[in-house]
Amino acid sequence: LFPKAGQQIDDLLREADTAMYRAKSAGRNRIAFFELTMQHEVEERLALEQELKEALAGEQLRLDVQSQVDAQGREVAGELLLRWLHPTRGLLPPMRFIPLAEETGLILPLGEWVIEQACHTLARMRRQGLTQSLAVNVSARQFRSEDFVPRVQAILQRTGAPAQQLVFEVTESLFIQDWDNSLRRIIELVKMGIRFSIDDFGTGYSSLSYLQRLPLFELKIDRGFVQDTPQNINNKAIVQSILSMAQHLGLEVVAEGVETQAQADFLRASHCHRLQGYLYSQPQPLQDWLAHIGLND
Repeated sequence: LFPKAGQQIDDLLREADTAMYRAKSAGRNRIAFFELTMQHEVEERLALEQELKEALAGEQLRLDVQSQVDAQGREVAGELLLRWLHPTRGLLPPMRFIPLAEETGLILPLGEWVIEQACHTLARMRRQGLTQSLAVNVSARQFRSEDFVPRVQAILQRTGAPAQQLVFEVTESLFIQDWDNSLRRIIELVKMGIRFSIDDFGTGYSSLSYLQRLPLFELKIDRGFVQDTPQNINNKAIVQSILSMAQHLGLEVVAEGVETQAQADFLRASHCHRLQGYLYSQPQPLQDWLAHIGLND
């Protein structure tokens, strides 16, 4: 609302721009009135963006790993989880900065750094005969960048990593837009040996047609379906349906968010291939995980 006491035209334009940003972030085609708290949020966002750029240039980012176990409880894989050890804000989880990285494009160098670290780690593991795979989350924006495939290929060649032990986790939203290019890129990466996993399966697009057409390796059942099993009959039915479908399609299945023995017993009885959750392992720093699985420096 204009004018306010002492307000200049530059103030009006800044406040209108801030309100517009809020309307767009809420889903577009909306109306938003400027409030002072919005300006504080924008300033906080800009500060965090600059600090994230500095984190990429420095040594503030680290990788944690959460183990995945098979039906016999053997550790067969790990999922890489990005953490930001901020000098003043402390340890920041991905949800605190990944959405910002997506919006600003910083997800591209950030995602490439994670893939490169994963490949260096896999190369070290292969030299000592360790066969566990590592899963890396790849965002839709990162995957759709024009040079994503050649950059991944260059990293594999530079590090000497065994591509067969590298798993890219993508979400179903990747296939809603630009299906043809997504399919082409997945096929190119699979030919290199990389395997693909659909993360949070059942919470998004969930079109069965793409499961038939994509060269996938596994599905990850979202923790939201696992947390109330086996007591919740609806979630129990969903989990069993996913497992049955995956079996017919020849896909591996990982259930994440396993926290109780009852959940683990139900999943094993339902022929789930892999389990991931606090019942078996909390995320731990990469070097600690490597020592745990037997990698010697």
